[in-house]
Amino acid sequence: MLEVKFTQFPTLQTPRLLLREITPLDAPAIFKMRSDEHVMRYIGKLPMQDINEAKELIETYRKAYEKNESVNWAICLHDQPDWQIGTLGFWRMDKANHRCELGYTLQYDYWRQGIMSEAIAAAMEYCFKVMDFHSVEANTDPDNAGSGGVLEKLGFVQEAYFRENFYFEGQFLDSRIYSKINPYHSKPPEVIYGPD
Repeated sequence: MLEVKFTQFPTLQTPRLLLREITPLDAPAIFKMRSDEHVMRYIGKLPMQDINEAKELIETYRKAYEKNESVNWAICLHDQPDWQIGTLGFWRMDKANHRCELGYTLQYDYWRQGIMSEAIAAAMEYCFKVMDFHSVEANTDPDNAGSGGVLEKLGFVQEAYFRENFYFEGQFLDSRIYSKINPYHSKPPEVIYGPD
C-alpha cells in the first residue's frame, strides 16, 4: 500500500508559474472560472451560479488534503501570486494500486498559451518523484481536443475509450482515458525465452 502523508503543502514553481495552496481568498477566482460556460463545457458539471459553491469546493479541497486523499494547487503567474488563473490536482488516490487521477481547469483567457502544459509537467514531477505514484490517469471528454493534446504532449497515452459511460444533463456521454507510467520506476528485466 502506497503511503501518502502531507506534512507541509507542496508549493511548486516553473519559469512562469507558481502552484500554491488554494485558500478561501481564491473563491472569487474559482467562481469566475467555474461560472464560465467555455471552461465548464467539457467538465460534466453545470456552471456555478453562486460564489458559495466556490467556497464549498475550496472546503472540499481542504478536507481531502487534510485526510491525505488529494492535493490541489492554485495556478498563478509569478507576477500575480494572489490571483488564481486555474487549478490542478491529484485525486481518487488508489493507494493499493499506486495510481491516482489528474484533474485541471484554466480560465478561458489563458487558454492556448502553454500554461497548463507547464503546470502539469511540474505537478507530474512531484507526483512521480515525491508521492511515488506508479501511474496517473486523466479522464477527458473526447470532444476536448485541446485537453487531449496537452496530455499527449506530456507523454500520456490513451488507454481506454468508454462509450456512453457518463450521464449528464439527460445525455449519455463518452469518456477518453489517458495514462502515464512513472518513468523513474525501474522496469522489470526482459525475459528472453530460448531453446530448451
